[in-house]
Amino acid sequence: MAKNNKIKIAVIGASGYTGADLIRLARRHPEIEITHLIAKTHAGKPIEQVFPHLRGLGLPELIDADDDAWRDCDAVFCGLPHGTAHQLIMTMSKKMKIIDMSADFRLRDTKTYQEWYGLEHEASDLLKTAVYGLSEHYRKEIKKARLVACPGCYPTATLMALLPLVSDKLINSSDIVINAISGVSGAGRAPKQGTLFSEVGEGVSPYAIGSHRHAPEIEQELGRAAGKKLTVNFTPHLAPMSRGELVTSYVRLSKGASVDDLRASLKKAYRRAPFVTVLEEGPIPATQHVRGSNNCHIAVFADRIKGRAIIVSALDNLVKGSAGQAMQNFNLMFGFDETLGLDQVALAP
Repeated sequence: MAKNNKIKIAVIGASGYTGADLIRLARRHPEIEITHLIAKTHAGKPIEQVFPHLRGLGLPELIDADDDAWRDCDAVFCGLPHGTAHQLIMTMSKKMKIIDMSADFRLRDTKTYQEWYGLEHEASDLLKTAVYGLSEHYRKEIKKARLVACPGCYPTATLMALLPLVSDKLINSSDIVINAISGVSGAGRAPKQGTLFSEVGEGVSPYAIGSHRHAPEIEQELGRAAGKKLTVNFTPHLAPMSRGELVTSYVRLSKGASVDDLRASLKKAYRRAPFVTVLEEGPIPATQHVRGSNNCHIAVFADRIKGRAIIVSALDNLVKGSAGQAMQNFNLMFGFDETLGLDQVALAP
């Protein structure tokens, strides 16, 4: 620990959108001291040259991961791309707690990881000890973990809406259709033709149809709750907004189950969850209602088709879908109230 008893942290991948949001949240956390910011391509620069909105916060200069100065930290938030994350994490001290925001430790099976990411997992021993960081569903495990794998943004929004219903056997787990929409920041900060303003503006488009890498993550966790292997129909869409995520799931009710039963199940599951609101009948979740916050809104509706229901969930993909959930997991790992540093009210308009 630092002399002031604050927890020293390093942010790896500080020049990305997730890294920037993590810095924004960590800067106002009363028990955190940001001692190192790591960004290979921007090493040697002050953070305000990369993100002007972080100017004047007294943050350290960006350094390369090869600079070992960061290795004496108490905790590391890792926002590297998949593949590079596990290669670096496997070299870290066993005394260091790690909150990984990449995809490298989300999938429990190395063969599944290799199939979907096209890479051999080089840290299979660490993978066995990693805890899936869906905060509201794995609190006990996260509190004891050294390495937490934060879920992807799409799985977070989807699993928050569906896990309690699958666990309570209120829906047919073999008949789930998921329609998901995300802001452009979910694609990362690196320039790509498909995320240029002229390409994205004034339209909504699906992508990675039937092949998105978040699908096996959703199937892994829902299958675990159902006690069997599952396949879901998952289609993501890109919307012309910076941040936000809206997931609409279409489900078949189990025999004897009602829409009211689904709503009651969700309310029971999240009765002690400070960031999850299960809406009453009527109101509809929207990304603008959670923007900039660590909140997740969920609502249940009856479908026009008899025996079916529609569940809608909304969150900010960079906060609850990434950096905010990472901070929530940090709080659990270090024994703090899980809301510490995360009390931001949503931005509106």
